[in-house]
Amino acid sequence: MKYAVDRVEDNIIILQDLNTKEIKEINKKELTFEVNDGDILSYENKKYFKNNNEKEEKLRIIKEKLDKLKELH
Repeated sequence: MKYAVDRVEDNIIILQDLNTKEIKEINKKELTFEVNDGDILSYENKKYFKNNNEKEEKLRIIKEKLDKLKELH
């Protein structure tokens, strides 16, 4: 499963499932690393992992879409 970090509020991390768009809250203590808004996490074997490659890909896609919109104006 893959999640985007929607936001971090105190000790709670709000995640959005990238497939179903469902919102999930987890306690910050469940992670052994720092996260920021927009980070992508993979959940495997009952553990979360930061997925930097996936984040870079999502940012690239967003940038391409913005560039196409700029071309239209």
